[in-house]
Amino acid sequence: MFLHVGNKKNIRICDIIGIFDADNATLSAITKQYLVRAEKQGLVDAARQEIPKSFVLYRTAQGCKITFSQLSVSALWGRIKDPSSV
Repeated sequence: MFLHVGNKKNIRICDIIGIFDADNATLSAITKQYLVRAEKQGLVDAARQEIPKSFVLYRTAQGCKITFSQLSVSALWGRIKDPSSV
């Protein structure tokens, strides 16, 4: 199954490592460093025009990637629990 995270982006649920609140998770210096490094390496899909509320860390064939989403963690979790609610 796939999770639609917004911005026409779908991620296989089995590849998701974690879904994080963008405001709370970025308070940590370690998380900020990780996101900056990942962005420099081209591993981040930035949100379009909307302010991101969450980000998803997921596996690909090339390694881990991050995509930002305008949807909240609870909205994304709700889509995983009840796929028919999309």
